[in-house]
Amino acid sequence: MESKVLETQKTKKKFKLTWRDVKDYILVLAGALLQAVGTWLFTLPGSLVSGGVFGLAQIIYYQFNIPVGLIALVFNIPLFVIGWKHLGGFRFAIRTVIAIVVSSVLIDLLTTLPATKGMHLTESALLNTLFGGVLVGVGLGLVYLGRGTSGGTDIIARILNKRFGTSVSTIYMVTDTISVFLAGILFDWEKALYGLILIYVSGVAVDMTLQGIDVVRQAMIVTENYEAVASAIVEELNRSSTIIPAKGGYTKEERNILFCVVMRSEVALLKEIVQRADPKAFMVVGHANEALGEGFNPLED
Repeated sequence: MESKVLETQKTKKKFKLTWRDVKDYILVLAGALLQAVGTWLFTLPGSLVSGGVFGLAQIIYYQFNIPVGLIALVFNIPLFVIGWKHLGGFRFAIRTVIAIVVSSVLIDLLTTLPATKGMHLTESALLNTLFGGVLVGVGLGLVYLGRGTSGGTDIIARILNKRFGTSVSTIYMVTDTISVFLAGILFDWEKALYGLILIYVSGVAVDMTLQGIDVVRQAMIVTENYEAVASAIVEELNRSSTIIPAKGGYTKEERNILFCVVMRSEVALLKEIVQRADPKAFMVVGHANEALGEGFNPLED
């Protein structure tokens, strides 16, 4: 009896809805809505093909006029069952169902309802490609921010990565290539090339949605006057730095390296600070996807 009570309490705790869960579901819903709008207004009117499973659904739609959303749902049902078995978890299931069902149903409604059927904003293939890629990409990014998946290739990639260690990017490249190649054979290669641009633009939009537009820079500074440089970084940039003991590969001399992270707009001033303190310093500035913690975005659980 006692074990049953404990099991019930564990189950309740497992499925307890938190504020973070609510925010996640809102993000997933918003992302699914944007994907549907981007597909309705730009991708389908431009007869474009995106990547992965959804790209195959678009090809079938263009060939046989079967609703895109319906085809996507049919393709995703077995993938969802496999994903449930191998990826597991109630949260995975509900987020995936929301993303797939909402986007698929909305696409079919928007493309078939008399009030919205046939609506499009431009006849330009390039504009349809760019704006469609941005909207679909931002939508996917919001789904990922909500810790969800958009089904299709997402599920395949996660399963193969988990089971066999296959690179996720390789899986996406293969599925996207299949969709674009089929579009080139069945339609024309110009549409296929626009499809490649669409896939690239949506990928960039996903990254910007996940990482933000405030791209940060990381700097490694090798200088003998590291104390003066570190002090100037604090005083003039209001940033901190980390002192890393190192040894020269050629000279074998002991020296210190300063590591710091700044905003893109602060790089010019950082260079000036280093040049002023030590004109003979060696400095490397690189891109960083994201900076979390004091002075940047808060580090959340």
